[in-house]
Amino acid sequence: MIITISRQYGAGGSEVARQVAAALGWRLVDNEMIDRVSERAGVPAEEVSRKEERAPGFLERLTRTLARAVPELFPRPAETVPEPEEAALVRVTERVVAELAAEGNVVVVGRGAAAVLRLREDALHVKVVAPRPFRIRAAMTRYGLDETGALRALTESDADRTRYHRQYYGRDWNDPVHYHLVLNTDGLGYSGAADVVVGVVRRAQERGVS
Repeated sequence: MIITISRQYGAGGSEVARQVAAALGWRLVDNEMIDRVSERAGVPAEEVSRKEERAPGFLERLTRTLARAVPELFPRPAETVPEPEEAALVRVTERVVAELAAEGNVVVVGRGAAAVLRLREDALHVKVVAPRPFRIRAAMTRYGLDETGALRALTESDADRTRYHRQYYGRDWNDPVHYHLVLNTDGLGYSGAADVVVGVVRRAQERGVS
């Protein structure tokens, strides 16, 4: 069985996923997906990160690693790839997500996993949401942003995730019918949301779903 956690920026999806994985004793794959790809490429993630003066984002780090691991996806040498080629990254990320799903007993955060694994009967798709004021406060606390910066980051993140799903999967990221559970962390809290997911999984296990 595999759990995918889609989340609104600032809603605490990564924390909910962490608690779910810990309660079930399953593997958690969040930003650690870069490590999975780095292993395949034979290039340490730390080495990729050190090549940039600033801390690179997920797509940028993944691009430079994949340019070495899967050169046919990139028209130029890895050292000259200045920006992520998103379509290529989407294809490779899909492969990694599929591999993780085949291993089973894993909680995957983001990366379009709910769309990639939409046809798997053993997948539980969860979306973690919260009201905008809650998410702004959370972003201010976690990332040290002021209110304006938190609102800007929230708005940009929501728009980008909406575009990503529409562009590559023809899906409305905000449509609840794509998820088995939509959990509001403002009302449930992180632990409460995690408890709901764990309860659903354990009931499924009792019915013989694995």
